[in-house]
Amino acid sequence: MAEHNTQLKVSAIRNGTVLDHIPAQNVFQVVDILDLNHAENPVTIGSNLESKSLGRKGIIKIADRFFADAELGRIALVAPDATVNVIRDYEVVEKKKINLPEVVVGLARCSNPMCVTNHQAVTTRFKTIVESKKVKLLCHYCEKTTEEFIPLRH
Repeated sequence: MAEHNTQLKVSAIRNGTVLDHIPAQNVFQVVDILDLNHAENPVTIGSNLESKSLGRKGIIKIADRFFADAELGRIALVAPDATVNVIRDYEVVEKKKINLPEVVVGLARCSNPMCVTNHQAVTTRFKTIVESKKVKLLCHYCEKTTEEFIPLRH
C-alpha cells in the first residue's frame, strides 16, 4: 500500500508578511480590511487550518509587502490575537503582536440605523473599547456602542 504524505505544503515567501492565528471565520474580513483582494503581489490564504490554541485558524501570506503598525492595528477588530511575522530572505526577522487602535476611522459601520453616518456622506469614527476581551466600538456621532465589527459597504 502506498504511503500518503499528509503534510500541507504552502510555499515559503522570500520577503513579505505572514499573518497567523486569525480566527478561521474572520480570514476574509482581514483580506477586506487590508484590501488584499486588490493586491498586485502574490497572496496565499489558508482557512480552517488546524490550530492547537484556536481549534481552527486562518493564515495569510503576502509576498513583498510590509505593513505599518497602524495598518495592522485595524485587523485587531476581527483578529485581536493574530500574530505578524516579517520575513526577509526566507527568515522570520520580526514577530509582532497587533495593537488595537484607540480610534477607528472609515472602516466600520454604526449599528444605529438613525446615525448620521448611515444617511449622509459622513466618514465613520469610533472609539475602541475592550470589555471582557471583546472589542466594541463607540460611535463618535451618535454615541451608540456597536457590539461587533460591521464592515462598511464599498
